[in-house]
Amino acid sequence: MTSTLLSKRIKLEDLRRGWKDSIAVAVGFIPFALVLGSQAVGKGFAVFEVPLLTGLNFGGGSEFAAIGLWTSPPQVALLVGVTLLVNSRHLLMGATLVPYVREIPRKTMLACLFLMCDESWAMSLADAQKREKNGEPKGLSLGYFLGLSVVLYSTWVVFTAIGAWLGSSMGDVTHYGFDMAFPAVFFVLLRGMWQQSHFAPWSVSLLVAVAVYLFVPGALYVLSGTLAGLLVALRHSKGRTVEG
Repeated sequence: MTSTLLSKRIKLEDLRRGWKDSIAVAVGFIPFALVLGSQAVGKGFAVFEVPLLTGLNFGGGSEFAAIGLWTSPPQVALLVGVTLLVNSRHLLMGATLVPYVREIPRKTMLACLFLMCDESWAMSLADAQKREKNGEPKGLSLGYFLGLSVVLYSTWVVFTAIGAWLGSSMGDVTHYGFDMAFPAVFFVLLRGMWQQSHFAPWSVSLLVAVAVYLFVPGALYVLSGTLAGLLVALRHSKGRTVEG
């Protein structure tokens, strides 16, 4: 029954759109993945352990932070804490998806969210908003999301493994400028999702994150900016509800 419902929600056309749109972003993943794999081996990881790390915790920022803080023996509490702080941005990302996933079974969506990263979130949300403007029913295209996410996840895991295998022999791959594709695509996507109602939460989130980054050591700025944006967004949504 569940597989039948899932197959109705996932259209081959949407999968193809996701695969196609993921290519440019996947190319931007490659230099970062190679560098992370090389750094992990330099910290004492075995080659086979690197894709386990990147496959089980699909979060590039937290993985770079963990590798940077890695010691032998590892300080588990510190690594867990930093990982939670860096990945806390997913709280805000998940909250923005709520209005678009109401028709998707919770168990299905929770399983799919394992593959979510910043880029697949932004691209799927932008796609949902674009289709809504074109008169289609409001909602996330699960096929598009999975098409994006599977390619990006596979690219990340495979190329971190290749980076671990090559080690330091590949030199500085960012020298060629491929890493610019990563932030450039993301900024373009954010511009496409911009709405006037986003000004307050986005601005407060940015200002709080920058302030905490400048004056508080560590990765607390990620959590602080996320929570500040969430609080402002919740306040605005409650205000609109009362007015309505």
